[in-house]
Amino acid sequence: MWLIVGLGNPGAKYARSRHNIGFLVLEELARRRNARISRRRWESLYAGGSLGGEPITLVKPLSFMNQSGRPVKAWLEKTSVPKKLVVIHDDLDLAFGRIKVLARGGPGGHQGVRSIQEEIETGAFLRVRVGIGRPERGDEVEFVLSPFDEAEAHLLADLLSRAADAVEEIVERGVGSAMNRFNVRMRSAARGQHAEESPEEVRGCESTR
Repeated sequence: MWLIVGLGNPGAKYARSRHNIGFLVLEELARRRNARISRRRWESLYAGGSLGGEPITLVKPLSFMNQSGRPVKAWLEKTSVPKKLVVIHDDLDLAFGRIKVLARGGPGGHQGVRSIQEEIETGAFLRVRVGIGRPERGDEVEFVLSPFDEAEAHLLADLLSRAADAVEEIVERGVGSAMNRFNVRMRSAARGQHAEESPEEVRGCESTR
């Protein structure tokens, strides 16, 4: 079974914040399956479903971001069914609109990922990193907890769709296929910039070694 976890903070105050993009991608995956993430278990809201003939569980931890590891650990340990873990989260180090798939790695400063790694005692789980960019000025904590600006909001539906596509690619065709498809820097209309990674950079990233 695939355990697909979107990271965020519970409550209406944070519902449309940049830090909750993991929740928003999970909602897109649920929408595609006519499912509602509304059942409760182990400090989480969840929904079951299938993808490419594989059973999946979509999980929103309700423990707040920096304690995300506790419910994830419960999901991994309290059922006997073998599970493959995918974590979807925001990333300040990626420009808004970029997506990067990793097979393993460190937390990269993300407190939700750090909590998961500490609780399950490994960094060997799949991630879909969704770029939110860094603020040009001001406090980063305030930035991630704030709503998307007007330009970003205009592009958000497409970003959520592509991030959901990345999760589906992982489950249906494997992490290597997902990295080849998504780990290339794309034009960001919100930032008005264009840059690309070469195939050598994609093949050489930590998750492909």
